[in-house]
Amino acid sequence: MELILKQDVANLGFQDDVVTVKNGYGRNFLIPRGYAVLATSSAKKVLAEVLKQRAFKDEKIVKEAQAVADAIKALEIKIPAKVGTGDKLFGSVSNADVAGAIAKSGNEIDKKFITVSGGLVKRLGKYNAKVRLHREVIVELPFDVVAEKK
Repeated sequence: MELILKQDVANLGFQDDVVTVKNGYGRNFLIPRGYAVLATSSAKKVLAEVLKQRAFKDEKIVKEAQAVADAIKALEIKIPAKVGTGDKLFGSVSNADVAGAIAKSGNEIDKKFITVSGGLVKRLGKYNAKVRLHREVIVELPFDVVAEKK
């Protein structure tokens, strides 16, 4: 079943992508929730026209996202966390903590656009996170988890 996505769907595609999914997934999940519409020939023509008109606007948005990406790459992020014996943390460091650390530097990024490599961080050390600013602009962001000063 071919569908046109009305919004970003994790692990499937971005808004206005034409995707092929199994019939049940499309009929029972994507279409009823408003995430997608059937990709009929007329819907594809409308989509092509919309994408052509949006191309100019997207160029400006990509440039702005690239500027934010360059600013984020220059950051040196250290996230303080409470530490138990050895290098184990009390709790964990997640994408919300990385978003908070980026926000302190002046760039506000929603935590749902940040993915910490390996999931939750439970030990001190250096880690990486991917920040998706636009469908074409994804930044690899290194960060350190350090012991909190008492």
